[in-house]
Amino acid sequence: MPLHFTEQELAARRERVVAELQDKGLAALLIFRQESMYYLTGYDTTGYSQFQCLYLGADGKLVLLTRSADLRQARLTSVIEDVHIWVDSAGSNPAQDLWQILEEQGCRGQRLGVEMDAWCLTGQRWEYVKAAIKGRCEYEDSSELVSRLRLVKSDAELEYVRKAAALADDALAAAQQLARPGTPEQEVLAGMQSAVFNGGGDYAASRFIIGSGENALMVRNFTGYRALDANDQLQLEFGGAYRHYHSCLMRTILTGEPGQQQRAMHAACCDALQACKDAARPGSTFGDVFDAHAESLDQSGFGDHRLNACGYSLGALYPPTWMDWPMIFRDNPVALEPNMVIFMHMVLLDWDQRLAMSVGDTVLVTTNGCETLTKMGTGLTAN
Repeated sequence: MPLHFTEQELAARRERVVAELQDKGLAALLIFRQESMYYLTGYDTTGYSQFQCLYLGADGKLVLLTRSADLRQARLTSVIEDVHIWVDSAGSNPAQDLWQILEEQGCRGQRLGVEMDAWCLTGQRWEYVKAAIKGRCEYEDSSELVSRLRLVKSDAELEYVRKAAALADDALAAAQQLARPGTPEQEVLAGMQSAVFNGGGDYAASRFIIGSGENALMVRNFTGYRALDANDQLQLEFGGAYRHYHSCLMRTILTGEPGQQQRAMHAACCDALQACKDAARPGSTFGDVFDAHAESLDQSGFGDHRLNACGYSLGALYPPTWMDWPMIFRDNPVALEPNMVIFMHMVLLDWDQRLAMSVGDTVLVTTNGCETLTKMGTGLTAN
């Protein structure tokens, strides 16, 4: 089997979840997040666009409900042995198949945990599940149960994170080389993606963000590209991905001679990023990191141009996003612990002058602070 972790490590992860279930008096966890399935069993697929559910009982029992197209995927990539198939047909309702599994596992009258915060579990599908278990089982939202365990990375996971960081550096080096006047954005993007794939990396869970001119202020992926002007700003948010683990960077590359305001914005972003890194230590909270970002940018005079969040956790993620739980925003009480991986992005968007600037790094929380994973530095690139 092409498992990316030892069976012993996967089993230890499941044991922690089982202990949580027993402590909470839950008979089972209904897992709908693909990230959780990968983390606990190795199961690796894009089939989560359709209905699928992994049952994990308080006794450690695993049962996967999925479609026929993913049967071999489960056999080849995971430790799951019991796979049930729901059949595609007009009017099919896989929630009824899920109930049959719950019945077989003795869950009638029991209380279940449900991963409700999952791309796979659309509103319509959740209505099907609720109808199937109504009057038969009770349930509670347990969306954070596995997510909290995933926050702190093992040594094996950190090997993949460091590989992803090296790939992100390769992508940035390609962008710095290619981003010159007259170059189409697609050429820069192609060079960055090629660096990741040629380095042995994976598809990232998010699309790379690229935009120049006024489009640099959107900080979102969108369709429609242009070539760089002689005096331009190119906004980039991207990442390396390896075995689905991510390390992300954010940079603004300039063409031509930087203006005074652009230099000031870049300096403010770098100062704020350093303030966040200084605040990122065990015992601090994600809210404390946001406060460091806000106070630094406010004091530099750019408070009106900053965002209301400045980063998030990273790990093994699947599309549509590499944004993991939790985010860095005001008053977020989640405490930092060693071996958490966090992406911090400092973004300034001045709409009046149509100027954008950003600097973002991925860090690893250590026992007494944090380690920056990029080797590329934060200097302003102007071609």
